[in-house]
Amino acid sequence: MLALNKTKIKQVLEDRFKNDFHKSLSTIPKPHTFKDMNKAAIRIAKAIKNKEKIAVVGDYDVDGIVSSTIMSEFFANLGVEIIVKIPNRFSDGYGISEDIVSNLDASLIITVDNGIVAYEAANKCKELGIDLIISDHHTPGDTLPNAYAVINPKRDDCEFSKHINCEICGAQVAWWLCGAIKKELDIEYNMASFLDLLCIAIVADMMNLNDLNHILVRYGLKELNKLNRPAFVVLKEKYKKKFFDYESIPFLIAPLLNASGRMDDASISYKFLRAKSLNEAKNLLEIIEKLNQDRKEQEKQSFLESIEFANENDKVIIAYSKNWHKGILGIVAGRLAKQFNKPSFVFNIEDDLAKGSARSVAELDILELLSNVSDILTNYGGHKGAAGLALKVEHLKEFKTRLNNLEFNYNDIDFCDTTNTLGELEFSEIDMELLDILSDFEPFGQGNEKPFFISKGVIIKNLVLLNEKHLKCTFTQNNLTFEAICFNCDFIPFENECVNIHYSLQKNYFKPSPTIQLNISNIYI
Repeated sequence: MLALNKTKIKQVLEDRFKNDFHKSLSTIPKPHTFKDMNKAAIRIAKAIKNKEKIAVVGDYDVDGIVSSTIMSEFFANLGVEIIVKIPNRFSDGYGISEDIVSNLDASLIITVDNGIVAYEAANKCKELGIDLIISDHHTPGDTLPNAYAVINPKRDDCEFSKHINCEICGAQVAWWLCGAIKKELDIEYNMASFLDLLCIAIVADMMNLNDLNHILVRYGLKELNKLNRPAFVVLKEKYKKKFFDYESIPFLIAPLLNASGRMDDASISYKFLRAKSLNEAKNLLEIIEKLNQDRKEQEKQSFLESIEFANENDKVIIAYSKNWHKGILGIVAGRLAKQFNKPSFVFNIEDDLAKGSARSVAELDILELLSNVSDILTNYGGHKGAAGLALKVEHLKEFKTRLNNLEFNYNDIDFCDTTNTLGELEFSEIDMELLDILSDFEPFGQGNEKPFFISKGVIIKNLVLLNEKHLKCTFTQNNLTFEAICFNCDFIPFENECVNIHYSLQKNYFKPSPTIQLNISNIYI
C-alpha cells in the first residue's frame, strides 16, 4: 500500500483532473457550441418580442424541477409570463406527451430535461402548428424527434461534447439556453445567479464532478451559501446548518426536493424553490417534509421486501411487486445496487405491464446493458448510471435470464463502492495544512471521490457510544491524538486496544475554532 505524505496526496488528487478541458468559469464553452442553440434562441427571442404564449415542460425529478425553476425565473425577470408544466408522475407519466401538448395553450413549447425521444409529442406539435424546442441531456434514439430545434450534448453532430470531459445534466442545458436567449436579446443578465440551483441539479442527477461540473458545483456552493432564495434560508434554519457543503445536497436538499415528485406532485418543490417569502417557503417545506417522511417509510418496507430477490449467483438483481409505490422504485434500485454491488432493476406491476427503474454500479453503462434486451422492452431511457424502463410482465423471466447471460465480467469492472482509499497515512502528516490541500480539490463526490486513508497501530481511547450505534472516541499514534466519530459502528474495540482504521478527514466546526476530526468507516484488528 502506498505510504503517503502531503506531496503524494496532492499529486494523486491533481491527477484526477489532468484530462480536464476547463479550470475556471471563464473558460467554459459558450452556448453556440450546442447544435440548434442559436436557432432556438432566435425563435424564443421572436416569441418574446411578439408576445406569443410560451410553455415550458419539465420533469418531476430534481434536475427537471431545477431546470423548470431556472427557465421560469429567467423569463419572469425579463417580465415575460410563461406557462410551466411539470408532468405528474402518476397521472401524466414521464416527459412531454401528446395529451400535454393538446392541453397547453401556447404557440411555442420548450422542454427541459426531457423530450429527446418524444416522437409522438413532436408530431402532435407539428399537427397543431406549435413550434417545439427540445432541450435535454438524455441519450437520443436512432433518430431525433421532428421538432423545430433539438438541443442535446449527446447529439452526434453537437460540437459541445468535444469541448468537455464530462456529462452534463438537463438543468445545465437549460442554463446555457437562457444564456443564448440573453445574447440574442442583447441584454444584461447575471447568469451566475443560477449557480446555486445548478449545483443542486448536477449533484442530484449524479453527474461526475470533474471538468466544468467541478467548477460549477464549487462556485455553486458559494452561491448557495449566500442564501439568495427564501427556500435556502428556511432549510438552513430548520436543519441548523452552519453552512451548506457538498454533502448537504445528496443527504438533505435533493431527497426533500425529490419527495414531492415521488409521492405527490413535483410542482410543490418547484413552488418551494420559487417562493418569494420566508412564510411561503416554510409552509411548503412542511408539506415536503411530510411527503419525505412517507417516502422513507414506504422505501424502508419496499427495500426489505426487494432484498428477497437478490441471488449471489446472479449478475443482476431483478425485483418486482404489485404493492411498491412507483415514486420510490429508483431509490430502492439504488440501495440494492449499493448493498450488493450489482446493477439493479426494480419494478411495480400493474395489470400486464412492469414499469420500473434501473441503477448501475461503478462505470457500468446501464443503457448499454438495456440495449441488449431492447427487443422485449416497451420503452426505456435515461443515462449511464440510471434509467427508466417498462416491459410486459410475461417477459420478466426472459429479461432476467438474458441480462445474466451477458458477457460483462466482474473482474473487469470495479463493482466496489466509490470509496477511494489513497494509501497509508501516519498521524504525523495530519494537520491543518493537509486539510487545506484537500479543500483545494473540493467538492468531493461522484467522479471525484472523497479521499480515504488507512492508519495502522493506533490506540483507541475515550470510547463513548451514542444511541447504542455511533462511536465517539480518540485515536493516538506516536503521541499524536485526534478525535473521531464512527457512525453505525459494527465493531466496538476495547479501551486502549491497538487497532487499524479506515477514515476520511474533515474540519469540525462545533468548537470555537476548527479542529481536525477523523470520520471512521472501518475499525479492524
